[in-house]
Amino acid sequence: MKKVVISLGGSILIPSLENHTIRDYVPVLQKIAKKCRLFVVVGGGGEARRYINITRELGIDEGTSDEIGILITRLNATMLIAALGEAAYPKVAESHAEAKKFSEHGKIVVMGGITPGQTTDAVAAVLAERVGATAFINATSVDGIYSEDPKKNPKATRFDAITPQKLLEIVGKTALGAGSNNVLDIVAARVVERSGIPLIVLDGSRPENLSEAILKGKFRGTVVSEGKKKPLPV
Repeated sequence: MKKVVISLGGSILIPSLENHTIRDYVPVLQKIAKKCRLFVVVGGGGEARRYINITRELGIDEGTSDEIGILITRLNATMLIAALGEAAYPKVAESHAEAKKFSEHGKIVVMGGITPGQTTDAVAAVLAERVGATAFINATSVDGIYSEDPKKNPKATRFDAITPQKLLEIVGKTALGAGSNNVLDIVAARVVERSGIPLIVLDGSRPENLSEAILKGKFRGTVVSEGKKKPLPV
């Protein structure tokens, strides 16, 4: 069975505790998991950034702020696991080795952050490499990779397909700190380049975008790959 790794942005899944999409995502992820071995890496979202803002107000160092953010990602992952019920392995994977081991049970594996200084996108990219995924999907708040931040420049160009080298060029212009919310970070981009695993960046605000992409190969987004072969559907 093919393997798919999804980096599910915290800003998509849990912008805040009062405004989340967990209930909407559960049936979609359950449906996808019937057709492939599924791994989901969950971001911190608005709650993580609220905590990190407080740590900065208190003058706490970035490494400790990262560790606090990681705890929030794991709380988010725990909530998603509970909502998925029997479809998910009942424990949050806290390392790539654990994720591989948990997947042997044939259930959805969910994890959050692992290491300070590393985003959940980077965690997902390495996980895709470790498990030999067919595709790595980044479900985020924009519908692909742009030449510039489309929220700052409405005239920015969206790419349908780019090479990993072009991706590195684009993300190399962005800054990274605890709780950063870029479309992808430089570490994840480098892992994508070395692994050769196709990356698909798409808008995750509508959960069905994921099922349509993975199960039907239909999506609006950006494919990052050296080859012309379509990685989806599974």
